[in-house]
Amino acid sequence: MKRDVFQAIADPTRRAILVLLAVQAMTPNAIAEHFISTRQAISKHIHILVECELLSQQQQGREIYYHFNPTNVQEVDKWLQQLKDLVEKRFTQLDDVLTKLKTQQK
Repeated sequence: MKRDVFQAIADPTRRAILVLLAVQAMTPNAIAEHFISTRQAISKHIHILVECELLSQQQQGREIYYHFNPTNVQEVDKWLQQLKDLVEKRFTQLDDVLTKLKTQQK
């Protein structure tokens, strides 16, 4: 079963890997140097991010470089925008109710 983007970004280590790779492409060893975790654990995180298409890989000689792929992050952004819109609508409704109550008290 393929993981989705939300499962991938749920883990703080994977989010940190995405931040690193948003700045520049890196090899797995270079990524692992930034974490206390084992190289094997970081490889598993990278695998999940690749599976969710948040990272792409490019072979350069004997090295594999991982690049951040922002395309699937748009799915998260779209969901967050929907949530923000819903919350904003609720606050607007609450403001309207409070305004009506305030004018009724006068």
